[in-house]
Amino acid sequence: MRIENPGRGRERTRTHDKLPYVAGRPRRPSASTHVCQLPSTQAPQGKTFLAWVLGPAMAEETLDQRSEIVGTGPSERGVAPIKPQYLATKEQFHTFLESRGKSSGDQAVGEPDSERAETGSSICDSSEPGAKRLKLDDGQEEGLERQSPGVGEGETQQKRKARGQNKSRPHMKPTRYDDHRLCPSLIQESAEKCFFGERCRFLHDVDTYLASKPPDLGDKCVLFETFGKCIYGVTCRFARAHLGPQHQNLVKEELVKQWEGQKLTSNGLSKDLQHQLRKKKVQFDLSEKYLKQLSKSGRVGTGKDQTPMPTAGPETSIDSPGLMAPNSASGEAHESLASVESGLPQSETVSGIPEQGATPQRSTVCTSGHLTDEDLIRLRPCEKKRLNIQHKLYLAPLTTCGNLPFRRICKRFGADVTCGEMAVCTNLLQGQSSEWALLKRHHTEDLFGVQLEGAFPDTMTKCAELLNRTVEVDFVDINVGCPIDLVYKKGGGCALMNRSHKFEQIVRGMDQVLDVPLTVKIRTGVQEKVNLAHRLLPELREWGVALATLHGRSREQRYTKGADWTYIQHCVDVASPMPLFGNGDILSYEDANRALETGVSGVMIARGALIKPWLFTEIKEQRHWDISSGERLDILRDFTNYGLEHWGSDTQGVEKTRKFLLEWLSFLCRYIPVGLLEHLPQKINERPPYYLGRDHLETLMASQNVDDWISISEMLLGPVPPAFTFLPKHKANSYR
Repeated sequence: MRIENPGRGRERTRTHDKLPYVAGRPRRPSASTHVCQLPSTQAPQGKTFLAWVLGPAMAEETLDQRSEIVGTGPSERGVAPIKPQYLATKEQFHTFLESRGKSSGDQAVGEPDSERAETGSSICDSSEPGAKRLKLDDGQEEGLERQSPGVGEGETQQKRKARGQNKSRPHMKPTRYDDHRLCPSLIQESAEKCFFGERCRFLHDVDTYLASKPPDLGDKCVLFETFGKCIYGVTCRFARAHLGPQHQNLVKEELVKQWEGQKLTSNGLSKDLQHQLRKKKVQFDLSEKYLKQLSKSGRVGTGKDQTPMPTAGPETSIDSPGLMAPNSASGEAHESLASVESGLPQSETVSGIPEQGATPQRSTVCTSGHLTDEDLIRLRPCEKKRLNIQHKLYLAPLTTCGNLPFRRICKRFGADVTCGEMAVCTNLLQGQSSEWALLKRHHTEDLFGVQLEGAFPDTMTKCAELLNRTVEVDFVDINVGCPIDLVYKKGGGCALMNRSHKFEQIVRGMDQVLDVPLTVKIRTGVQEKVNLAHRLLPELREWGVALATLHGRSREQRYTKGADWTYIQHCVDVASPMPLFGNGDILSYEDANRALETGVSGVMIARGALIKPWLFTEIKEQRHWDISSGERLDILRDFTNYGLEHWGSDTQGVEKTRKFLLEWLSFLCRYIPVGLLEHLPQKINERPPYYLGRDHLETLMASQNVDDWISISEMLLGPVPPAFTFLPKHKANSYR
């Protein structure tokens, strides 16, 4: 695609992988929700199949050109083997989606309007990932067959190192999609008037708001149908399901009583604790005691990214129970971290808002019940809670995509252990709401942990002490495997493997202040051929780590090439008796079986769960699941329902749900149905070629075009806003 620049009188080239989806740009019409599905047993085979989907003339041309198709041969390196009758060229793939999109008939509810779905873009005008040159095992570089459009034959592509993120992608906050917002005092039906009065920047006239509100997306509200009440009232994008004639919010009393008092999520951040953190009035006595010991030995260090904590002074502070502040010589006792009601985990009821009547109170000494000494004496290591997750399926902490609704999907398919997304310790200590949201836990997550990232013992130890008193978790994990530059250059993630002294101080400090087990996730090393894990694992065991997880790749490898399970097997013996979980390249139950043969205590599943979340079911039932496109769409529908419950059913919540759905679809499109493969199983680093599925929806789900992901989201969440933009955060750099 060439973009004219009349100001400079020349042209510049823009590759497709940099082009986000922009609403209003000519694009392919969306597929209808009324898909014509054909059972796999009745699907025509070979030439008959191609004639059914492409027509007789194009089928003959396809068979003649089959041998010339680049990247679809079964012997080509790094390409998934698909049965010949399903293979197609790029042009045939997009032609099929266009033709079926045009002939899909009447528009279904929730489909994009015809004006925005008007065709006009060529097949090459797609937002698919561009070609990348990746380094193979033998040291040679291999370029994929797709070239960036606009590059002439005489021009040579600039060699760039493949990166895993689209760092220059546009950022559009969900709040931007709702210009005219209603005042929260009217949404929550509060008896009190708005605190800001005439100075309030939100609307107070319901009729004015409804006149500018976008049309509703459906007749059923998942919050109203599940819990009997939708707290978003008139702002809900499904409001006509629960609004009366006078715009009053209807309630199902039986369902409300059924869910009364039950909390859906925990580990929220209360306003009082956030205020204390922002004002830096929180005192961490256990951490200060440990850091003093390090300072006496002359080994403590700080960094620029740490959050400065105030020294003990006359102002109110929050300390750990049973310990006095450094200035306690004056006889003044400080409050304990556990004694403030606001510091305790704030749970969300089914209404989605904090429980009413829960005002911050000073906790008094309990005068009844068993007498304990836990406020005076710390638990010994042998008295800590044990983490017994051997031989369980562990869902890895996944940045961006490992959100709470996705974890609910994986729990439903059989995941035993879940972990929240990586949280930066300095952001938690500053009281950032967005960072604390990563710690939220759903009530169905029976074995749940949080993962922390940091580079220095002071911030990591203080953050661990804070979480030990404010959140409900079964373990805390340290991220020593993050390969991205933003984390690595600050000394965190994989960089800790080369900073063994700081690593030891972090582990020992966190182990001292935590009452729950401490785990660590590491890689084989930083450089590709310099393994460090076998040296660190025995030391981790001595420092107090209860369990370690080893990803069989180095930082340099990122996600390219295969995971080194031979090295993981060697590390199992070195780490014993400490349990060691293995991670890398698990996409089938056969991969999991081979991993368990190395002697690991269990397997952690990361990208495999993103590509097919039903992988947990396949492993437990020891079978390949040829899941249909309709079943896969039902999974996406459940994800959107969970997202509306978690993020809200108003415009902001709908668009936030859409954003995370589209991020997930950038991984789901890599899945190849079992019935289409030449031989099983699919390998995680094999690139899927262009192929035609057994029905239109299956083909649509195989598309790596951003426009097609948008079409799938519109089937579930209605049309996108006029100013909608999207570019996936992660690129597919794993293909060899």
